[in-house]
Amino acid sequence: MKARIHRIPRLRVAAATVTAVSAAVALAACGAETVDGSGGRGAPRIAVLLPDNTTARWETQDRPLLEKRIKELCADCVIEHVNARGEVAVQQGQMDSMITKGVDAIVLVAVDARSLGATVAQAHRAGIPVIAYDRLAQGPISGYVSFDGVEVGRLQGKALLRAMGDKVPGGQIVMMNGDPSDPNAVSFKEGALSVLRGKVRIGKSYDTAQWRPEAANTNMAAALSSLGADAVDGVYAANDGLAAGSVSALKANKVAPLPPVTGQDAELGAVRRIVGGDQYMTVLKSFEPEASAGGTMAVAAARGERLTETATGEVRTSDGHSVPAVLLTPVPVTVDNIKETVVKDGVHTIGQICVPHLRAACERAGLT
Repeated sequence: MKARIHRIPRLRVAAATVTAVSAAVALAACGAETVDGSGGRGAPRIAVLLPDNTTARWETQDRPLLEKRIKELCADCVIEHVNARGEVAVQQGQMDSMITKGVDAIVLVAVDARSLGATVAQAHRAGIPVIAYDRLAQGPISGYVSFDGVEVGRLQGKALLRAMGDKVPGGQIVMMNGDPSDPNAVSFKEGALSVLRGKVRIGKSYDTAQWRPEAANTNMAAALSSLGADAVDGVYAANDGLAAGSVSALKANKVAPLPPVTGQDAELGAVRRIVGGDQYMTVLKSFEPEASAGGTMAVAAARGERLTETATGEVRTSDGHSVPAVLLTPVPVTVDNIKETVVKDGVHTIGQICVPHLRAACERAGLT
C-alpha cells in the first residue's frame, strides 16, 4: 500500500516561513552542547542519501544547498553523502552502512519508499532519526520536508487545460506519470486527475519506473502508434525528465505542431524547451527553501532537539503516525514568467537559458 499524505491541516508555507524557522533553530542551537570542532568523534554526523544521478537537481542543487545549510548551523558537523544511482539494493546497503557507523541523523530521499521502510525502522531502533526529504518514506521517520505534491499535480493539470484551449472539453491526452513506488508521484497523479478527469479523454496513461526519460520516450512512441500521431492534444508529464523523453518521441514521429507538454523541477533543459516552444510549462519547487528546511531539521535531529519546534505543521504517514513537517508551495512556470521565477530565484541565469540557437526566442520572451 502506498504511503499517502493526509494534511493536518493543508499547509502552504512560503520561503519566508522557512527563514523564520531556520533562524529560530539557529538561536536554539546557541544553547546546545559544544562538540569537538575538528570534525572528530564528538562532532555530529549527518548522512545525506540521494536517490539517483539521472535527475539533475539532486547533485547540482539539493546536495550543495543541504550541505551549505547544515554547515551554516553546525560548522563542525560531518556530512556523509552517498548516491544510490537509482538502485534500491544500493540504497538499502548505504542505509545499513550509516547505521553501522552510528551517524546522528539521516536525510533520506528514498529510491523506493516501501522498500526502504525496513531500514528506516532499523535506524529508528538504533536511535538514529531519519528525515524524509522531498518524498515521504515509509517506516518510522522523524520528520518530513517537501512540497505539496497534490498541488503540484493540480498546477500541471490546470496549465495543460489552459494550453489546450478550445480542444477542451473532449480533447485527448497522454499521461506520463512518475514512479509508482515514489509517494510524490502518487500525489502528483492524484492532483492532476482531480483537474483533468471529466474535462479531457485520457487516451493512454503510463507509470514510469525510476522516472527514466528513455522509458517515457518508449511509452510515448507506443501511445502515438496506438492512438495516432494527430490524436494527442496534450501530454501530462510528471517531471521534466519525462517531458524530455516525451518531446523526443513526438519529434521523432514528426508530430507538428507539438501538443502542450507539462513538467516539473525547472531543469535548465526544460526552461530552454519552454523558451523554444517544445514544452509548455514546468513547476518550480524552489530548491533553496526546501534544502534550508531540510538542513535545519537534520541539524536539530542530530542534536537531539524537538523537531516540532523546527516544523511548521505535520503529516500523517501510511502507518497512521503524525510527524513534524515543512510543506512548501510550488510555483508554475511558463514562458511568460521565467524571469520572475527561475531567474529571480537564482536557479538559472539568462546566459544559461539563452544559448545561441534560442536568442531570437529569448528576445520574443522578453528575456534579453
